[in-house]
Amino acid sequence: MKKLLIIHNKYRVTGGEDIVVEQETKILEKHFIVQTLMFSNKVSLSINRLPLVLSSKSKESKKKLKKVLNDFNPDIALVHNTWFNASLSVFDILKEQNVKTILKLHNFRYYCTQTFFHNNHIKRNKICSACGQSKSRFRIFNKYFLESYAKSLMVILYGKRYFNLLQNSNFKIIVLTEFHKKFLSKLNIPSERVSVIPNLLDTEAKHFQRTISERQYIVYGGRISEEKGVEELIKTFLSCNFKNLYLKIIGNGPALRYLQKEYTGEFIEFVEEISNKEMLEIICNSKGVVTATKLYEGQPTLLCEASLLGIPSVFPKSGGIEEFFPNEYTLSYNQFNYEDLKNKLIYLDNLVDSNEVGIKNKKYIEKYLDEKKIINRFNEVING
Repeated sequence: MKKLLIIHNKYRVTGGEDIVVEQETKILEKHFIVQTLMFSNKVSLSINRLPLVLSSKSKESKKKLKKVLNDFNPDIALVHNTWFNASLSVFDILKEQNVKTILKLHNFRYYCTQTFFHNNHIKRNKICSACGQSKSRFRIFNKYFLESYAKSLMVILYGKRYFNLLQNSNFKIIVLTEFHKKFLSKLNIPSERVSVIPNLLDTEAKHFQRTISERQYIVYGGRISEEKGVEELIKTFLSCNFKNLYLKIIGNGPALRYLQKEYTGEFIEFVEEISNKEMLEIICNSKGVVTATKLYEGQPTLLCEASLLGIPSVFPKSGGIEEFFPNEYTLSYNQFNYEDLKNKLIYLDNLVDSNEVGIKNKKYIEKYLDEKKIINRFNEVING
């Protein structure tokens, strides 16, 4: 088997990408000899780290990677997130030591951090579909992290160099959807360097005891924030005036306390962070899952897991989400059209047998995320 080195910089607060990388690594271990090199952002900034801030390069990162390359001697390196402690140094070293490198893009941050100016970031739109930031005529600087000018400056210095790397390097790129591939093409990144390969998930049948209570619920799970459209979802749900259906919101984020104060009641329940197993059990016993995201999303892990459990999803037609569902799917709605969302929630509630939709989703996603097929496509990228 070929040797595969997986490089990833974990986020300060564990996010969906961290979980996906962990799950996918376990599956890749069945097909490759795998070594992981993980970095963490849970390190305080100090004057000693000023060179990293200014150059987006790290001596520490170089040293760690060189040691792993010397000890492991991989055939391929699969690089996920590098912001910020892994740094762009990993690409210098991989090129220097002639290691075949594949970069996997999970999000669109590179698009939002390639400019210092707010107007160049959002332009005529009222909201950036890549990060959720709103247009402001009073803002000049592209303050990507709204709570910090310093951190925003860091990520822009990093992002401009990263985007240049995307455009001008010759390493292969993996994205999760055809939508993302087309998005990169519009940014003058050659399509022949970009392959569409979704995240590997455990598609084996999930075994949970399904129990339907007298009062049913639908589930939102994920980051509780403005760009995820959670408040719009709550308002739309309440406008449906359901008598025997409530909304269970699971997760954490900057908008959680505000939404708890404003909306906790008979028809809205908040559940803070739980284990993935507990989440799957809750989904399994639900009427369906729902998202009202305002963003271009990559691979919607929660919705894919719901499909694997035979549970239907309500979601906006945005980015590449539709690629993970059958054609002419009945429960997708036009993004930002909350009357359309309302109609789809009512439609879901009125389904006599929502399992019929869920079973179709399950058959589709099991075929779409077939492990053998995805590994073959990954090998094609390696050997291409």
